[in-house]
Amino acid sequence: MASWKCKNCGYTLEADAPPEECPSCKEKCEFVDNTCYTPDCETEGVDKRIK
Repeated sequence: MASWKCKNCGYTLEADAPPEECPSCKEKCEFVDNTCYTPDCETEGVDKRIK
């Protein structure tokens, strides 16, 4: 399962695919995949460098 972050409000959620509408800001937002794919962030599970 991937971690997704709303580019509008910063809300994050874990799902196979991002939703059509953000559950937090209720807008149709772009979501970015902020799942950790490198060893330096594997303990947290998300890549904090992705804004």
